[in-house]
Amino acid sequence: MRVNIQLECTECKRRNYSTNKNKRNTTDRIELKKYCKWDNKVTVHKETKK
Repeated sequence: MRVNIQLECTECKRRNYSTNKNKRNTTDRIELKKYCKWDNKVTVHKETKK
């Protein structure tokens, strides 16, 4: 039930991180605060479609 996902920065629109999630427990899209090395700050990263 675990699937691989990509996290995309909401400011620069680059896909910086890849992780996985359990689809059974989290059916909606994930939003995490992560560091973006192109913006040099912590921004919100959202789950994208592959």
